[in-house]
Order: sequence, then structure tokens, then C-alpha cells
Amino acid sequence: MEQFTTIGLNHYLTISAILLGFGLFAVMTRKNAIVVLMGVELILNAANINFLAFSKFNGGMEGVMFALFVIVIAAAEAAIALAIVINIFKLFKSVDVSSIDSMKE
Repeated sequence: MEQFTTIGLNHYLTISAILLGFGLFAVMTRKNAIVVLMGVELILNAANINFLAFSKFNGGMEGVMFALFVIVIAAAEAAIALAIVINIFKLFKSVDVSSIDSMKE
């Protein structure tokens, strides 16, 4: 006999917590600006999973709307942040976050 397990809210929240942990780890420990941006994206994806999971189990559409809004914000953040990283690389010849401590005119 096969037993089928249903995916519950706890499963979604566990995956979201793991993604949040990986994102926080990347943001707090890495010095490369690209990796820090990837960590921020993981954090935003963890929030999206939470929004969608609660939306699924509560029966509303609010979580879906919030998730779409977060996706739009994440896309804009990625485009702007990449432009900033490219300009920082042009000025400092490095994307190391700790080495960028002064502003140039």
C-alpha cells in the first residue's frame, strides 16, 4: 500500500525558512556585491513563498497580489543594483563590498 502525504502549510514554511536562512547567510558573510544581491533575492523569494502559502491555505487572493508586487520590486531592485555594481566596478576595479568605503567625485 502506498501512502500519500499531503503538502501542508508547515512544509511551505520550512522551505521558506531555509531560503531565508541561506539568504541571510549570504548577505551577512559574503563580501562580493553580486553574492549579496543574490542573498537579497533569496530573502524576497522566501517572503513570496510565505505569501503564497498563506494565500493558499486561507483562501484569499491577497497573498498572490503581494507576491506579484514583490516580484516587480525584485526585478526593479535587480536592475538598479546591477547598474550600481557595474559603476562601482568601473570606479574601484572590484566588487568587494568592504573595499568600497569612500565616494569619488
